Amino acid sequence: MTLTLEDIKAAAGRLAGHIERTPCRYSRTLSEITGAQVWVKFENLQFTAAYKERGALNKLLLLTDEERSRGVIAASAGNHAQGLAYHGARLGVPVTIVMPKGTPFVKVEHTRQHGATVVIFGDTYDEAAAHAQLLREERNLTFVHPFDDYDVMAGQGTIALEMLEDVPDLEVLPVPIGGGGLVSGVATAAKAINPNIRVIGCEPAMFPSFTARMRGLNAEAGGQTIAEGIAVKEVGAKTYGIARPLMDDVLLLEEPYIERAIALYCNVEKTIAEGAGAASLAALLAYPERFRGKKCGLILTGGNIDTRLLASVLTRELVRAQRLVSLRIIGDDRPGLLATVSRVIGEMGGNIIEVAHNRLALDVPAKGAEFDIMIETRDAQHTHEIMDALRESGYPPRAV
Repeated sequence: MTLTLEDIKAAAGRLAGHIERTPCRYSRTLSEITGAQVWVKFENLQFTAAYKERGALNKLLLLTDEERSRGVIAASAGNHAQGLAYHGARLGVPVTIVMPKGTPFVKVEHTRQHGATVVIFGDTYDEAAAHAQLLREERNLTFVHPFDDYDVMAGQGTIALEMLEDVPDLEVLPVPIGGGGLVSGVATAAKAINPNIRVIGCEPAMFPSFTARMRGLNAEAGGQTIAEGIAVKEVGAKTYGIARPLMDDVLLLEEPYIERAIALYCNVEKTIAEGAGAASLAALLAYPERFRGKKCGLILTGGNIDTRLLASVLTRELVRAQRLVSLRIIGDDRPGLLATVSRVIGEMGGNIIEVAHNRLALDVPAKGAEFDIMIETRDAQHTHEIMDALRESGYPPRAV
């Protein structure tokens, strides 16, 4: 078996009216920042906030009446689970999802709220998937793989059909790769419509599964990446067979670029992206020379990010931009010292966020005092102006 443009067009016909036809919009600001011509496909606007609905629904619509009545099962800790649960409930198909023990509670609850039966088993995805296969045999269910399934790939490929309908002259599609379901469908459709379009995979550097297989390496995969949606240790056998001949390159992404991409989507486009969802924009930030001047179609694949993690990412971006900086000042422990330092910062337009006062540090004189003052500024230049003013006032700071 293989995957064709006709399969993807047929999937598009099935999905019509059941999912959002998400917008593909030009971003002037992201284009200025990256040097590319950037169009963004907002798949975070799907009901479950991720593109995974497409493949899951296409698979459900192709089941026989008997298969629908028996139900389906999948192993997933993320967007595939929610997409399958939501559309299964809509179509009256019983859905069982096996999730590993470490799955965040909010994802478990969302999946249950969509109507699925959730089974918690195993410490890893592999253990959960093995248990799902056992339950499939015991209960005579249909297994719906999150990526290594031709019907699922066809559903994901409908994204490329929509993008090239909206922007026919796109030149480059940087596509996030986890197990390979999305890139297989997108590359099949895009290359069939325009053989000259470039398809470039984007993987987190901690999980170079496609890259390793493509280059014949035994690279280890593992670590705490913010792009957990594409943190897959081994690319699918079917997806690799489909995608590899169509790929122009694969780029590895370090964590700071993914974090910055999440922050840019939030601050520039006023939209929420999870780590995997921001991977294509991260590629433009990490490898600007590869995309400069090109018409690039970015798929914002999903927006399911924990709110605390999002807050951390946005705060860390302020630190990187030196808009949030902690200054250490050592001075004489006399009345008015903190007031004087605060006055200098205030007069320069800085905002004091936090103050830590330490008299007991052994590297501070017994009659001295040490302050760590966190301040918020307009930008890096403003930060340096405040530091210069403190220095001129006799309180030389150092960033910590």
